[in-house]
Amino acid sequence: MASKFFALFSRMKYINRWALMRNTAPESLSQHSLEVAAFAHALAIIGNRRLGKNYNAERAALLGIYHDMPEIITGDMPTPVKYFSKEIRSAFGAVEKVSQERLLSALPEDLRNDFYPLLTEDDDRDLLKLVKAADKLSALVKCIEERKAGNSEFSGAEKSTLAAIEKMDVPEVRIFMDEFMDAYEHTLDELSE
Repeated sequence: MASKFFALFSRMKYINRWALMRNTAPESLSQHSLEVAAFAHALAIIGNRRLGKNYNAERAALLGIYHDMPEIITGDMPTPVKYFSKEIRSAFGAVEKVSQERLLSALPEDLRNDFYPLLTEDDDRDLLKLVKAADKLSALVKCIEERKAGNSEFSGAEKSTLAAIEKMDVPEVRIFMDEFMDAYEHTLDELSE
């Protein structure tokens, strides 16, 4: 039988995020992963150019693309549920691990080692920190977009996401926030001027 890996990968477009909240515009896992990849890439470049780091920016983008792939099997677990208790977080961690293994087993055996670090997040701790920060930035962008569309459902999520970003204390994120986030408050016409 043919490998199922990329057929599974393409299913990310069917998984909607923010399932417990009313959305003015649905956001798929594919959309989110693309944004996380772009933000992780940007954070790595900022670190390299402005902070003297030596990140592999392309690898950061690749990790961003695959960071939520296990959700093809698990679905998007809402944050309040995932982090409700240590027991639930531990159980969900075990489910994620099984999902990672199932996805890896969908690859031809000679390719598995190449994809293993992309799905399991075992390597590249510095880059994974940037991917996690990019993930939070993407969540913040979604909250801003929903607020701008008149949806107050995301106001609590926006506050908690901002607090989580500040708590991360990642210098690259502070630079990104200072230089890029204000633009999300503008209309297309204002951005086009």
